Amino acid sequence: MRWSYNLERSYGVAAWLFAVAALIVAMVVVGGATRLTGSGLSITEWKPILGVVPPLSEQGWQVAFHKYQQIPQYHYVTRGISLGEFKTLYWWEWGHRLLARLLGLVFFVPLVVFLWLKRIPRRLVWRCWAILALGALQGLVGWWMVASGLEQRVSVAPERLATHLGLALLVYCACLWTALEAWFGRGRSPLGQDERWASNAGALAAAVYLQSLLGALVAGSKAGLVYNDWPLMGGRLFPHDYVQKGQGMLDALLHSQAAVQFNHRIGAYVVFALVMTFAALIWRAPRIPQGSRTAAAVLAGAVVVQVLLGVTTLMAGDPLWLALLHQLGAVAVLSAAVVTAWRLRRS
Repeated sequence: MRWSYNLERSYGVAAWLFAVAALIVAMVVVGGATRLTGSGLSITEWKPILGVVPPLSEQGWQVAFHKYQQIPQYHYVTRGISLGEFKTLYWWEWGHRLLARLLGLVFFVPLVVFLWLKRIPRRLVWRCWAILALGALQGLVGWWMVASGLEQRVSVAPERLATHLGLALLVYCACLWTALEAWFGRGRSPLGQDERWASNAGALAAAVYLQSLLGALVAGSKAGLVYNDWPLMGGRLFPHDYVQKGQGMLDALLHSQAAVQFNHRIGAYVVFALVMTFAALIWRAPRIPQGSRTAAAVLAGAVVVQVLLGVTTLMAGDPLWLALLHQLGAVAVLSAAVVTAWRLRRS
């Protein structure tokens, strides 16, 4: 397809990508609720097309319930639940999968229309195709994650959960960045001092992203249910069971509740220190545009709120509403970090 003209910006494309990004945030929140309610394994099959239709009869519900009763989670965690209780689990997971399908349509259909109308700036076309490919991969990763809990485990593998969330956040960041590019147009490349600030901001966004993955490991291993004191862990600076007897270091880093919670705590301290230092230096640096200073200040404020949310969630025993709020806070911090990096990249 040849472009007859070269658009610098497109508000329609930007609005579409912002809407997709908002849907991804909703997906992350619903996915968190699905995990916290133990609903993620209630649907034991992956049917990308036919799976959109839930059981429509009592017999259909009995069949779905019978399939769930064959997996380890039922035998060791939820044994004896009623059909009504199973339906509650089922609807959470079904809603999460339905939202994923809706997200796919909301991205793909407008993409085809915008390409046909040649409304996407040429420099952004490849990014849109890359986002589509990552979104398709996310569906496969989602089933790969669920499959890990259907035969030998009573929950999904934490590292697969982290991969699933990490890919979702990657797609989200790509949508957010591309939407900003579509709305504001091409910016000039930073040079000299500005380039160093932009690189530092990008590294900071990467650190926030990594911290989000550490949080996913905490969620996947239910590490928020242990060591609910702070700032110590069981009265100690370093947990005594960081690596349990007979456990390798890699296994501990991925599956030990003490290890993943400790690592997440340390990651939070590091990100907090980096963000506060970065924001202070940005405000004192010469020739930094006011918009970039404001973005850095918003990032600092978001990190403070997120740290307070994390400590409160931990000490409260990881209640559903606080855990979801903390997860939403992680997306807010990541968004602020990406916007800060984007602004400094084009300043």
